[in-house]
Amino acid sequence: MGDAVKLKTGEPYFRFIDLFAGIGGCRMAFERAGGECVFTSEWDDYARKTYETNFPSDEGSDHVFRGDITTVHVDEIPEHDVLVGGFPCQPFSIAGVSKKNALGRPHGFADPTQGTLFFDVARIIEHKRPKAFLLENVRNLVSHDKGNTFRIIKDKLESLDYSFDARVVDASVVVPQGRRRIFMVGFDKRVYGDDVSFDFDEVKFEAPVMPNPRMETVLYREDGTEQVELPYTDEHGRVAEKYTLTPRLWEYLQNYKKKHNAAGNGFGFGLVTRDDVARTLSARYYKDGSEILVDQGDGKRPRRLTPRECARLMGFPNNFVIPVSDTRAYKQFGNSVVVPVVEGIAKEIAADLVALEAGIQQAG
Repeated sequence: MGDAVKLKTGEPYFRFIDLFAGIGGCRMAFERAGGECVFTSEWDDYARKTYETNFPSDEGSDHVFRGDITTVHVDEIPEHDVLVGGFPCQPFSIAGVSKKNALGRPHGFADPTQGTLFFDVARIIEHKRPKAFLLENVRNLVSHDKGNTFRIIKDKLESLDYSFDARVVDASVVVPQGRRRIFMVGFDKRVYGDDVSFDFDEVKFEAPVMPNPRMETVLYREDGTEQVELPYTDEHGRVAEKYTLTPRLWEYLQNYKKKHNAAGNGFGFGLVTRDDVARTLSARYYKDGSEILVDQGDGKRPRRLTPRECARLMGFPNNFVIPVSDTRAYKQFGNSVVVPVVEGIAKEIAADLVALEAGIQQAG
């Protein structure tokens, strides 16, 4: 692995593994940064279907796909330069903590299943010694358990002799969605010592369409200038009628919002036009779509986003295949990363690795 990080035809080249991979947002980002994915772990069969549809393994490929990471021995994981992982966020998210409190269930590291998966990441880092890592989670990770959860993560990674830098990034710099997530980056100090200079301030985030994007960049144009995409549109390119809320659901959501407004809190639906930035797309979007409803004007009831529009909202390209039902697709995109956000960080990690390796070679 020592000479894997290098310039290949003028571009960075490195090997990475994709843990808690979901539908492959991180993989797409790191491949764009010059990486080759050699190992993937994802336990959900439906997410795996979407992932493998979009990232089929070539015959003779060295790529390895595994399910539950807790059952994988470190010797099964190939050598790699960068470990990438968005370990499950539900034990630390605001919604996840609230729900588990209401049900009397443990959360955070006390969660007997999801909460301890970070330590599987640490286990792999300790034994495989990647040159760098990128971890992602919800922003509430920083404040969970009065900051103790984040401190444990930071202390553990630093105890393994890795640098540690973290930043909460708002995805609205690249997509029309207010989505804040924490990203944690580290480099192996046993290899690079104090020469590591990674700085989130140096990361360049590039919007796929324009700076400060609005929902116009995500929504179907519906004017005949965009390709028909059944079943999300009809044969004329208009969004299929099934995405418009039923009268009963629309009445319920309006009454729900009135009730909570009267109580002095902000619970309720989020209505957007083409000129707006949306709320955070969540994995529960399939239930009623209430956090992001599209205003259709003219007294017409609002509609949900289609799965394709959700894909765009997360920065996936239009050629990304959605092979699952709408319900599954909403969950998958709500749980995903925003691809251009990760891509910006991945490119900075790759550039730093190339520079660090060049420094070692010059010193040698």
